[in-house]
Amino acid sequence: MSGIPGTAVVQVTNLSSAVSSEQMRTLFSFLGDIEELRLYPPDNTSLSFSSKVCYIKYRDPSSVGVAQHLTNTVFIDRALIVVPCVEDD
Repeated sequence: MSGIPGTAVVQVTNLSSAVSSEQMRTLFSFLGDIEELRLYPPDNTSLSFSSKVCYIKYRDPSSVGVAQHLTNTVFIDRALIVVPCVEDD
């Protein structure tokens, strides 16, 4: 799969509002060593949202191509959309 050359970050969208950071880490850690994972809105928010988005940074950029294979995988109640993302602080 083609993506953004050199990026080690994927964006995961169409996430269930019930998903937690720990669930995302468990699912995506099988594909490579995760350096950083950010879930928005965070687990501890009191507001309710219809969906969430997650950014996962791998130590090895080759894990990004592998992670994209999880696109359309149904997780909880929705089909995941996994795309490479430009790294930005």
